[in-house]
Amino acid sequence: MARGSSAGFDRHITIFSPEGRLYQVEYAFKAINQGGTTSVAVKGVDTAACATLKKVPDKLLDASTVTNLYKLSEKIGCVMTGMMADSRSQVQRARYEAANWKYKYGYDINVDMLCKRMSDISQVYTQNAEMRPLGTSMIMIAYDDEIGPCVFKTDPAGYYASFKACSVGTKQTEANSFLEKKIKKKSDLNHEETIQTAINCLSTILSADFKPTEIEVAVVSKDKPNFHVLTEEEIDAHLTAIAEKD
Repeated sequence: MARGSSAGFDRHITIFSPEGRLYQVEYAFKAINQGGTTSVAVKGVDTAACATLKKVPDKLLDASTVTNLYKLSEKIGCVMTGMMADSRSQVQRARYEAANWKYKYGYDINVDMLCKRMSDISQVYTQNAEMRPLGTSMIMIAYDDEIGPCVFKTDPAGYYASFKACSVGTKQTEANSFLEKKIKKKSDLNHEETIQTAINCLSTILSADFKPTEIEVAVVSKDKPNFHVLTEEEIDAHLTAIAEKD
């Protein structure tokens, strides 16, 4: 069983390979692509929006119970990409951390603090042998009173950062290059443009025309700072607007 230089070094999460790599953590990043979905988030002048594919694996499932968008607190929401069960677990922990902060300090947690806390927890999972990293990536969106719309992304290694636009999943490379071109052309996107850029990005990289039931979109904005998942009618209106532009 010749496996090159990686032999034996991926058995344990806490063992470095001779090249200084942690294979289990790298495999966790590969696990994010297992679900075959791609998620996108875009930040505008006073709006942040995220969009993801809605895949209902079984005809017998109730489609309204299948979602990748979760509300973490009144104003913070996230889109999860990767292994479904791991995603649920991370969302549960994020909700607990947000509620605990409110209980301790008497005010709602900021999105950057929540993202930092979730990343710290993920990072601990890469140090302890009795835990495994979660095969999931979380993109949070929120509207902050001081700094406006925010998009944060955290990964299984425990790295996090704020983004103008980001993507995660199977077609991440294509999505990122699409977003880079769009943001370079125009970075001060208004409310409609922000949402439509996110939807258009998914549509372009997957070269598919979506029905409103095939994607999920969530928005936070200056006028409506609470995390809001768009209804099928609202998504349909945006899809029509994109089709008319083209």
